Amino acid sequence: MSTRVKTKRPPNIVLIGIDSLRADHMSCYGYPRQTTPHIDRFAQDGTLFERTYSPYIPTTSGYATMLTGMDVFSTQVVALRHQGPLRPEVRTLPEVLQEAGYSTTCVGFSGNPASRGFDTYLDFYGWGSWREGRSPKAQNLNEVAIPELNRLADLKQPFLLFLRHMDPHAPYLPPEPFERMFYHGNELDPRNQSMKPVMEFKPFRDFFASWMPPGITDKDYIIAQYDGAIAYMDACIQAIFTALESRGILDRTIVVINSDHGETLYDHECWFDHHGLYDVTLHVPLIIRYPRRMPQGKRVGGYNRHQDLMPTLLELAGIEDDELAFDGKSLMPLARGEIASYDSSFYITECTWMRKHGWRTPQWKLIRALEPDFHFKPPVELYNLVEDPGENRDLAENHPEIVDALTQEMEAWLAKRSQETGLENPIMHQGDWHGHEGVGSFKTSQQAYDTLHIGDVSEAIRLQAESRKAQANGDKTQDSESDGGLARKSKSKKDRKAAHKKDKKAK
Repeated sequence: MSTRVKTKRPPNIVLIGIDSLRADHMSCYGYPRQTTPHIDRFAQDGTLFERTYSPYIPTTSGYATMLTGMDVFSTQVVALRHQGPLRPEVRTLPEVLQEAGYSTTCVGFSGNPASRGFDTYLDFYGWGSWREGRSPKAQNLNEVAIPELNRLADLKQPFLLFLRHMDPHAPYLPPEPFERMFYHGNELDPRNQSMKPVMEFKPFRDFFASWMPPGITDKDYIIAQYDGAIAYMDACIQAIFTALESRGILDRTIVVINSDHGETLYDHECWFDHHGLYDVTLHVPLIIRYPRRMPQGKRVGGYNRHQDLMPTLLELAGIEDDELAFDGKSLMPLARGEIASYDSSFYITECTWMRKHGWRTPQWKLIRALEPDFHFKPPVELYNLVEDPGENRDLAENHPEIVDALTQEMEAWLAKRSQETGLENPIMHQGDWHGHEGVGSFKTSQQAYDTLHIGDVSEAIRLQAESRKAQANGDKTQDSESDGGLARKSKSKKDRKAAHKKDKKAK
């Protein structure tokens, strides 16, 4: 065995991977709403990285990079619907830690190719719908994770506990009082038309109708549900911190808060999902707390990416392995102030609901479509991130010379990585990446629009009927208080408790 442990008792590791969490919607990253007060206090005892990027969207490829320290060429995982296991040549974080004597548990992540190597896999109910009522996803996770944390703490060996939180992932259905913490208007106001294009987007409208309030008209209500879900999860994550502290192991445990990718919400017409190579999807939080070696109360402004996490954790834990060669680098030189930044220009991919790749620099973002997408976007997009950080003005037609220069820079990197690894770029040979067997690449945006679909049609039909009724009622009265009450009557507390007990039994 090539793995060596340099310390007598290496630290425990608790890795909190939060699905679909945008860094810019956390108060510790400057968001004006107090969405993460507990995580904010946690960050004061650790190091917060301000420019962490998930370069390979979405979840499957994001976690493959995070849990291996390897880029998309090395993992060959680029698509949401990746077929087959992770390459056997690539070692995962739990596999390496097992060799170092760790006990490893994964909560909420079984079935992903990057989840290979855990001793124990546990699950929890992390979805929901309007019919089921408000969804206590994080509490469901705690009811599984905290007993497991106590079991691991009783062992005579260090442990890795990986927790995959789902609250910011649609459906956004935070329990009371978080559902209205950041919204005090009338979400059913017929004069508000901001949700009209969302509910007219055929590929997703049935899915939206299965969890959004019938008759919803105001986009700000849905964004407030996302923020409320983050705040609810933040309160539940505090229970994890408290459990570590009560066992007396918090300060000898490396605790990480990270995300696989962000969320588009109302941005770029990629409605309330996580596709598109815009920074709302690429920019993710990273906070590491380990007082023995990680600076406290520090904010690091340098660029880093998901592939840097695993080598960082192994350095912090004092674990060495001569056979490991990462594409990423340990973040400790950044944390100690020895280096200002890692690579600030890098390759980006997406293979979720669209198949695209591109190149990001501190000033420019180039996005190239590998086939037409269902949003009817142009095949090439270019944004000036300094003058237009929201990426709202496409400059591709105005600056073809910049498009050409960035394309050449990207292609040179791709050729270099192909030569170094002996492997092809995985995004170029994905076949039926969209899940429709035999269709292959889309030839037109209309074909993509007509083919792609998520949601429960039968439930959507019923909810759309309720929507029309709610809209008719809304036309008769402008009383926001009564309308708000209509949206809140998802289920009584008694009904929700009964449904929750049923979920627990189903597990």
